Amino acid sequence: MALDFDLIVIGAGPGGYTAAIRAAQLGMKTAIVEREALGGICLNWGCIPTKALLKSGDIYEQLGHVADYGLSTEKPAFDFDKVIGRSRAVAKQLNGGVGYLMKKHKIEVLDGTATLEKGDPAPKVVVTLKAGGSRTLQSKAVIVATGARARVIPAIGLVGDGDRIWTYREAMTPKACPKSLLVIGSGAIGLEFASFYRALGSAVTVIEALDRILPVEDEEVSAAARKALEKRGIKFRTSAKVTKLSKSKDGVSLQLEAGGKAETLEGERAIVAVGIEGNVENLGLEGLGVKIDRGHIVTDAHAGAGVKGLYAIGDVAGPPWLAHKASHEAVHCVEHIAGKDPAPLTAPIPGCTYTNPQVASVGLTEAQAKANGREIKVGRFPFRANGRAIAAGETEGFVKTVFDAKTGQLLGAHMIGAEVTEMIQGFALAMTLEATEAEIMATVFPHPTMSEAMHEASLDAYGMVLNT
Repeated sequence: MALDFDLIVIGAGPGGYTAAIRAAQLGMKTAIVEREALGGICLNWGCIPTKALLKSGDIYEQLGHVADYGLSTEKPAFDFDKVIGRSRAVAKQLNGGVGYLMKKHKIEVLDGTATLEKGDPAPKVVVTLKAGGSRTLQSKAVIVATGARARVIPAIGLVGDGDRIWTYREAMTPKACPKSLLVIGSGAIGLEFASFYRALGSAVTVIEALDRILPVEDEEVSAAARKALEKRGIKFRTSAKVTKLSKSKDGVSLQLEAGGKAETLEGERAIVAVGIEGNVENLGLEGLGVKIDRGHIVTDAHAGAGVKGLYAIGDVAGPPWLAHKASHEAVHCVEHIAGKDPAPLTAPIPGCTYTNPQVASVGLTEAQAKANGREIKVGRFPFRANGRAIAAGETEGFVKTVFDAKTGQLLGAHMIGAEVTEMIQGFALAMTLEATEAEIMATVFPHPTMSEAMHEASLDAYGMVLNT
């Protein structure tokens, strides 16, 4: 039987389109199926357009502090429609960029919805085309990269209605900036929107069921983030269980329980940011015998989905739900399919939150390292003692390092401060190269830079800090 393709990828987000490009580079005849827009959620409704919004918010907020730099402005203002329009233009540009890459690498793009049927050497892909009709395709391998969507809880009203109750999609394209906003969930998505809308003047309250915000981050970073965001005017309710969210006469009404007491909060709008769930429905996975666990496809060390010729990568394959994790899995998976010997999927994956101040981390937190039975050395260095930070007026935050006391292995690094999302890759590279404290201490960090705090935090773990 003649095969239509060597590889078919379902989903054109960062994982899917990266997989298609790498396959084409390796000489594989490749097709990609996308039911919405090239670039997926990340480029169109997530990572990229949100950063465009945050940049607008950051600049506007900075206008209120220009006097600190010996400057002056008169009556700063914003045009909300233009702020939103710029974000959408950025998304459109990158969407077009992915289209260009598909053409460049001669990847066939199928606009439609895919389902899977039993086949050999891989499941068949049946594509219902947007333009009408369908195609049934057979390939050597199929990669499912269908991503995820916002988690909703309809029973208590945590579901977007397109009007007053928003998920991330509605939060990026509202008609007006709300005067007051309730954000349910204090992970990266919730806090980034909280940071943006607060920058433009909204009264923002964040509700978190756990006892601290950014619960996946190191506890010290979490505490510092709360203090910094509260200083900007964001209010927090932690250890608060939402029992009901509904529309009120003029906005939304949120009922919660905290400290054994019932409470009601009112706002003009609400954002539901309580996690995501994989897009596993209506693909035919159950009929193939694919194992689904808590809404995500279970995969092996090479992203295999337990069925001959079928693989899954990115958000649909489970946490961490990050675009760069999906892209990393994509390259590994395709190289494995091609018979190469790719690096194992064990590289440390950094996480970034683009609030003001930013948060970035990689590896184990201090608590996780201790829970793993490790004897550790911990170092810290505040940006208030960093020359570049002082000159820039960006002294909030710190760098924290966690080393194995016996081997010197860097187990984790955690930062909060200006542009730390651009610095964390240094520690990620060090961990990938299995660097110890000796290599980091021997590295020459340029002066004056914020990155010097990384060096100092490593020195501090061993009692050798120079500038505090």
